Amino acid sequence: MDKKDILAKMQEIFIDILDNDDIVLTNSTTSDDIDEWDSLSHIQLIVEIEKQFNIKLTSHEVTELANVGEMADVISKRLN
Repeated sequence: MDKKDILAKMQEIFIDILDNDDIVLTNSTTSDDIDEWDSLSHIQLIVEIEKQFNIKLTSHEVTELANVGEMADVISKRLN
């Protein structure tokens, strides 16, 4: 799965969890860009991403993420 496919799947997850059909993720998207993305929804997003991609992220990985692109990179590394 390449990064483009990962971002597309992540976008579906974000739309579902945040209940906002207008979300369009880019590599530089952060929680500051999406009103619904708060600390509680962040946890929900991480849990659903782990479930959908069948991976487990470490707390260090989660806390070090600066944007969606970095999250996609971590997912890509876990899948390969």
